[in-house]
Amino acid sequence: MMSTESRRSPLAVGSGLLCFVLVVGGASGLLNEWLGWFRVFGFLRFLAPEGYEVYSYVVMIAVGAVIGAAGERAGR
Repeated sequence: MMSTESRRSPLAVGSGLLCFVLVVGGASGLLNEWLGWFRVFGFLRFLAPEGYEVYSYVVMIAVGAVIGAAGERAGR
């Protein structure tokens, strides 16, 4: 039986998932732009405007890190 001490709030779980998707998707987008072969979350390419892909992937990584930090803070 799980104790109530180890449960995480739904906000922390959701923000953790969003953080993971944005950080891994942004990193794989950067690797795809630079190396041309690595793509994990292909659906994130639709969020990057034509000609600004590298900037968009860097912003995705930064926003994912901020969301993850905020979710951890809210989960305490």
